[in-house]
Amino acid sequence: MSATRADVCVAALAETFRGDGEIVANPIGALPRVAGRLARATFEPDLLFLERDAFFVSADGDVEGWNPYRRMFDVVWSGRRHVVMGASQLDRYGNQNLAAVGADPHRPARQLLGFRGAPGNTINHPTSYWVPRHTPRVFVERVDVVCGIGYDRAATLGPQGARFHEIRRVVSDLAVLDFATPTRTMRLVSVHPGVTVDDVVAATGFELVVGADVPTTPAPDDATLDLLDRLDPEGARFSEVPA
Repeated sequence: MSATRADVCVAALAETFRGDGEIVANPIGALPRVAGRLARATFEPDLLFLERDAFFVSADGDVEGWNPYRRMFDVVWSGRRHVVMGASQLDRYGNQNLAAVGADPHRPARQLLGFRGAPGNTINHPTSYWVPRHTPRVFVERVDVVCGIGYDRAATLGPQGARFHEIRRVVSDLAVLDFATPTRTMRLVSVHPGVTVDDVVAATGFELVVGADVPTTPAPDDATLDLLDRLDPEGARFSEVPA
C-alpha cells in the first residue's frame, strides 16, 4: 500500500499532538481533524478531541461529552488546549495573518476571515499551523496584519505574559517546520517524499534555517493507512491535498 502526500501530511500533523496527554485538542479544518483523530486513536488516547463546536468526540466521531461555550475560556486561558489553525500569511517568527492582505489595513486589497480568536489562542496555549499550499504568498517576510502572535512579539511580553506561548509545528503540503533555533526563527525539519530542500526554499519568501542533512518526513505504514481509511472514510484529507 502506497501513502499519498495527504497521508504523509496527516501523519505529520498528528505528531504535533504527541506528548500532550489529557488536554483539549482542537484541530480546525478537514485534514487537521483527521490528524487529530489519528493521534487520539493511536499514541494520545487521553486527548479530549473537540469537534462540532461544543462536543468532545472519540476518534470515530462518537459524542463523549459536552463543552459549553462558557467553559471554553477556562480551558483556553490555562494553557490546556492545543489548536491547529490555518494561515493566510506566516513570517519567519511565526506571526500569522488571517484578517486581510494589503499594506493599508483600513483599505485592504483582500478582506479575509478576520482575527478569529488567533491572538488569544497563540498567547494562551500551544498552537500549530496547517498550510495546504506552501508558496511565497503564504510564507512572507512580513505579515500584513498580525493575528497570531509570533516568537518575536511574545518575547516582549516577558516570562509571565508568554508563559503558555508555543508555536509547536508548521506542517505544509511540502514540509514540516518548527522554531527550535536560537533566534526562534523558522527551521526546516523535514521534506515530504518527492520534495527537495530547494523546492521548499524556493516556495518560502524568507530565509529558512536549513541544516546540513534534512530528513524525509516519515510516511505512514500500512496499518496506519488502514486506520486512516477507517477514520476518514469519505477521504476529507484529499480535499486539501489531492491524491
